Amino acid sequence: MSPRAGRPGPHTLAFVESPVQLLNVLEWAHAHAPGVGLTLVVLSPVDPMTRGQLRRMAELAREEGHEVRWEEARGGAGAPLQTVGGLSRLLRRATRIVLGDPFSRYVQLLLTITRARDLVVVDDGTATMEFVGQLARGERLVRWHRKGGRPHPRDLVLAPVSAVARRRLTPGGKRTVEVFTSMPVTDTPPGVTVSAHTFAWTRDRFGPPSVTQGADMVGTSLVETGVVDADAYLEAVRSLAKTHGARRYFAHRRESTEKLHRLAVETGLEIVRPELPLELIARRGPIGRTVLSFPSTVVHTLPLALTGTEVRVAVCDIDPAWLTKTASPRAQGFLSGVTGSARDVHRLSAVAGTA
Repeated sequence: MSPRAGRPGPHTLAFVESPVQLLNVLEWAHAHAPGVGLTLVVLSPVDPMTRGQLRRMAELAREEGHEVRWEEARGGAGAPLQTVGGLSRLLRRATRIVLGDPFSRYVQLLLTITRARDLVVVDDGTATMEFVGQLARGERLVRWHRKGGRPHPRDLVLAPVSAVARRRLTPGGKRTVEVFTSMPVTDTPPGVTVSAHTFAWTRDRFGPPSVTQGADMVGTSLVETGVVDADAYLEAVRSLAKTHGARRYFAHRRESTEKLHRLAVETGLEIVRPELPLELIARRGPIGRTVLSFPSTVVHTLPLALTGTEVRVAVCDIDPAWLTKTASPRAQGFLSGVTGSARDVHRLSAVAGTA
């Protein structure tokens, strides 16, 4: 395939730490900077599954004509300092910064160096909704599942960096801020431009998929983040799979091997570890006629990626009894809002008898 980008333009520097963020940078470039190559910096995590997906996404980015720079940003005690030092020149030269995770301490540190006047935040799942709301309310940037808990000592040390990054992410003077999102956002901060993310690149590049009978299930990392009890989650998955005839379980990249093994043994589901973000996997197919999910990003993104197909996305509410004792006080309301604001999905009641 011949590269679609590469024409010189304003120097755009993008930072990503996950496969979905990289996908959404490609979507933004397709929608708002067609034909203009960008430099895409991967701040690589240590998780093997995430690294594998990132390498596959990096291949797609190169096929689109973009330059990819892979940074072992977490490869030892000296890696952060070395990474930041190596990127300083690029940061000072960039006229536009595209980023996928404004909550990332790494990205916040890099934002303190850049002189770019144009900042773009692309989707990082449901966190985008929380970012826009916190920016509008003038709050410090804290991930939703940690809000209400005690600050980590590292948060206190990095508080000045976070404060500077927040100011950089606030439009003013000659500085512009765009949020490129498929998520519903309310209370948009003054001066912030919100543009629609419709997965046009994904639909142009892949599919349409073949659709199979039965259902597939999408995994979630709510157990790993300490929001949902593991036993309650497993019982909910088992009940949903039995009720809807689900055969495959697409694992979230952060789900633990131990939990996935237990799911396979106790539910009979085929565990699939996708090599690409689920939106691309579903669009390439084959995919079940029904896709079952708990409240997560995919209840917003999959209907867009699967536009024009007969696939139905169904979302199961989280029963309050499933939450752990250490879950954030905001967890239930936030997760309910994720489900309630989703379009083109079928809403399922919380599975009975799993408390």
